[in-house]
Amino acid sequence: MRLFHALGLAAALSVASMASAAPPDTLEQRIAACLSCHGVKEHGDAYFPRIAGKPAGYLYNQLRNFQNGHRQYPMMNYMVAHLPDAYLREIADYFAGQHPPYATATAGSGATASAAQLERGEVLVRQGDAGRKIPACVSCHGTALNGVAPAIPGLLGLPSDYINAQFGNWKNHSRRAAAPDCMADIAARLSVEDVAAVSAWLGRQAPDADARPASSLPAPLPIRCGSVPAGGAQ
Repeated sequence: MRLFHALGLAAALSVASMASAAPPDTLEQRIAACLSCHGVKEHGDAYFPRIAGKPAGYLYNQLRNFQNGHRQYPMMNYMVAHLPDAYLREIADYFAGQHPPYATATAGSGATASAAQLERGEVLVRQGDAGRKIPACVSCHGTALNGVAPAIPGLLGLPSDYINAQFGNWKNHSRRAAAPDCMADIAARLSVEDVAAVSAWLGRQAPDADARPASSLPAPLPIRCGSVPAGGAQ
């Protein structure tokens, strides 16, 4: 009997030890895989964009787009494939509430942009190109380019190569969004040279660490956008 008592006690102590060693059941622990690439302490990597502080609606939309195949990146497609909708919203809310200091963006291809290219990029960002029906970036992403709640992302603090890549994905339809897909329409109207100019100018802008997404835009969106709730950005 003493042997059985000893074995039982050893088993109980082993279970207790395992329980005490278990990691805390926090959201941050459960999304450790996300943090390895999109860490709250930003890496400034050209391939993994800053998602901290982006509007929660935008982040949720992107998780859904990876889940339903509208965006293609195997690691992301796999990670979110079977996550319930409530969990996706919880993840989006978590990252939307994080505002760490900005890392120094990777210089990338934008570092070699000429003065003329940068000037063209700024014109497109601030004024657009009416003749080619290209709206200004600020007319949707906010005058300070910090995004607009609930679903329009900020454009600062992103490496120029990442911005280039996303325009390329919209152009070749490997990145899609809810119809009408406004960014796909805009990307189709931009030349390769225009994309390079916009990404170079944006990549050189120093973001304000205290900036937050705007709550509204001063005027209606210049183009219909299925990812933005009706009236949600006005």
